[in-house]
Amino acid sequence: MRGQKQHKSTVSARIINIATTAVAIGIAAILIAISTSQGLQKEIQKKTSVFNGHILVTLFENNESQVSLLPMIDSDSIRNQIKEEINIEKIHSVALKAGMLKTDSDFEGILFKGVSENFDWTSLSSFKTQGTFPSFDSQLTSDEILISEVIASRLNLKLGDRVEAFFQNSTEQGIPTRRRFTIVGIYFSGFPDVDENLVYGDLKQVQRLNKWNSNQIGGYELFVSNFKNLKQTANNIYDKLPSDLNSIPITERFYGIFQWISLFDFNVLIILIVMLLVGVINMATALLVLILERSRMIGLLKALGANNFLIQRIFLYNGALIMAKGLFWGNIIGLGFYFSQYCFGWITLDPETYFVGVAPVSISFTEVLGLNIFFLVISVLLLWIPSKIILNIVPSKVLRFR
Repeated sequence: MRGQKQHKSTVSARIINIATTAVAIGIAAILIAISTSQGLQKEIQKKTSVFNGHILVTLFENNESQVSLLPMIDSDSIRNQIKEEINIEKIHSVALKAGMLKTDSDFEGILFKGVSENFDWTSLSSFKTQGTFPSFDSQLTSDEILISEVIASRLNLKLGDRVEAFFQNSTEQGIPTRRRFTIVGIYFSGFPDVDENLVYGDLKQVQRLNKWNSNQIGGYELFVSNFKNLKQTANNIYDKLPSDLNSIPITERFYGIFQWISLFDFNVLIILIVMLLVGVINMATALLVLILERSRMIGLLKALGANNFLIQRIFLYNGALIMAKGLFWGNIIGLGFYFSQYCFGWITLDPETYFVGVAPVSISFTEVLGLNIFFLVISVLLLWIPSKIILNIVPSKVLRFR
């Protein structure tokens, strides 16, 4: 039937065009929703993880504070216990201290993050906009720091500038300790909580400010290779640690953010269900019109000995061809959006709300193929119901009149 060109004036031809368009719009909308949802989820997850680690190992007393209040011992035995977990990719020793950067005309509160000479700066390479990363020595204390574009703009600072920083000696009131730092690099994450506060410097600076020993740190930041197993990995590490240490996955430290981005999956599911229903309803309508328009042909086939199952398969085959045409054009539209946004980034977002300036997109070939197969199979299975009308067509009635 589909091999013969439908006349443009027939009812079925117009209905089929509408059904094809509905399927195309449906699959395109789903592809766009999945690619933007996954892209935003991965980008926010990446930014949050790069600047905070996937898992934080620290003392229980430090759990509720971003600042390293009490030190823990950086020991090889604890490191080896953590490295036994196969999902662990990197481990960094860190310590954080609240402070203030001050110029002649202004000041800005900061969170000074001390890292060791073994810190892997490559994870921050895509965020660095100017200069280089700080260089640390295993013996000497470095005064080089990496600050954000936001802090640099607010304090009117640039590469090579010397800036004063003030840190409280202890929880008791007293004269703050002053340090002078050299700005060697500037970064921009697009994440307000990071850009407005975080400054990278030498771990030994925090140790000196807190009067800690060289083997005392605030905690370990761990990075995993498979984020899907994050919670299980954190639990496994917790079981191996001493009783005074805790293992906190980033999904718990930034619970609100990860709960928010998890809602994207629910939104995509709603879009998938709605678009699938729209496509199936339009296809069912087209199939019913096609069956009613071809009732004489069905009666003739029955009179010649064709059974109902064979005739149903003929119409379902035609329905699948109509569906495939809609899927083809829908994929063209959906993937066209994906590649254009991936290459040119023409859709922008408010960083204050979405933590990114350009809408990121992400989807794999497997996901595209699986979605098309799922859409096609479910639709054809559901079309079996309206095709049951063929059972009620009696040859003696439909062939009675010419």
